[in-house]
Amino acid sequence: MAVFASLSERLNHIFSKLTKRGKLTELEIRSAMREVRIALLEADVNLKVAKQFIAEVSEKAVGQQVLQSLNPAQQVIKIVNEELINLMGPANAKLEVASKPPTVIMMCGLQGAGKTTMCGKLAFLLKKQGKKPLLVACDIYRPAAIEQLKVGGKRVETEVFEKGTQAPAKTAKQAVEYALKMGYDTVIIDTAGRLHIDDALMQELEEIKKTVSVTETLLTVDAMTGQDAVTVAETFNARLDITGVILTKLDGDTRGGACLSIKAVTGKPIKFIGVGEKFTDLEPFYPDRMASRILGMGDVLSLIEKAQEAVTEQQAKDLERKMRENSFTLADYLDQFEALKKMGGASALMSMLPGSKLRLKEGDVDEKRIERIRAIILSMTPKERDNPAIINSSRKRRIALGSGTTVQEINQLLKQFEQTKLLMKQLKGGKGKMRLPF
Repeated sequence: MAVFASLSERLNHIFSKLTKRGKLTELEIRSAMREVRIALLEADVNLKVAKQFIAEVSEKAVGQQVLQSLNPAQQVIKIVNEELINLMGPANAKLEVASKPPTVIMMCGLQGAGKTTMCGKLAFLLKKQGKKPLLVACDIYRPAAIEQLKVGGKRVETEVFEKGTQAPAKTAKQAVEYALKMGYDTVIIDTAGRLHIDDALMQELEEIKKTVSVTETLLTVDAMTGQDAVTVAETFNARLDITGVILTKLDGDTRGGACLSIKAVTGKPIKFIGVGEKFTDLEPFYPDRMASRILGMGDVLSLIEKAQEAVTEQQAKDLERKMRENSFTLADYLDQFEALKKMGGASALMSMLPGSKLRLKEGDVDEKRIERIRAIILSMTPKERDNPAIINSSRKRRIALGSGTTVQEINQLLKQFEQTKLLMKQLKGGKGKMRLPF
């Protein structure tokens, strides 16, 4: 995750110096904590939050139990991990569900934070959980806002309720009545965004909350705006008593201070994080997993969840059988790349693996090359994918033309595929080590 790359690198550097020293003195720990404080401030963490965090860690880290332990450096890292979890959590905050349907979720935020898109992403996520959501268009000011919500609704196959430019509170009331009538269990209200905190529009949100029974008031904030995101959250919370935050653009080149500061400043949890542009790129926020990523410990649980979503149990069994029978084809090879794409790409997966040495820098995995491999296989006929041996010179020229690649790249792919099959054969016999096919 790009958001914490710099902070993670700094913390790993600080703690690696501690682990090399064996026994630690109180002075060494306090010196390391000063470095951690600087790293947090450079990551745009709120000043008061950073000071309080360091005070909490230092108080626990300089105790006799730590200083006299066999591995004090590991004890310090354990304390930092626990305090990071407490700072952001301490646990995953699930969406509240109304005792009597429908559950009403009011989405709010500044313009540009991705609120309307987030409505569609949330609807998609809830549908995967077996819910039946209804999207409601209550942004009557921004040009094409209603149309944007309709486009999003169509993409995630969710109905959009809209009544043009009538009063948003009236539309919200009618939407809830419609949801009851049509059997929708969740109503997601898209409200007007703001260029800045605007009193008139805030009153409009308060009017919606008075008119319908809102279960969740979720604020969408842009992680790229750093401490401004925390200020926005604080202001919205003071007026609307928000129930949670959705932090977007965590896949961008940002320092991550908002993620570490929002809960401490507002007292309200981050419930979801946006990690990409696609409607599938919305994840529940787990403080413990995020803390593990920050400290270079990886995020194996999220990796497993992504794998389970991308590959069914039957597909995994089929692949195992084909490996065992040595009947693995280029079509199967393509399926692996498709699964990899569903899981966020090779770089995203590698960033979840434990150990800072496994963290990839930009360019270490050539995602464009993976796309070219997919294009080549997709340009083949089913017969060619099942039996690559029939791909002669004329077929290669046709495939190259269809995929926008070269004959040389096709030769490289075919050679790579044969090496992969050989590797699978070796693994079946307990020999060799697995390598990624890119």
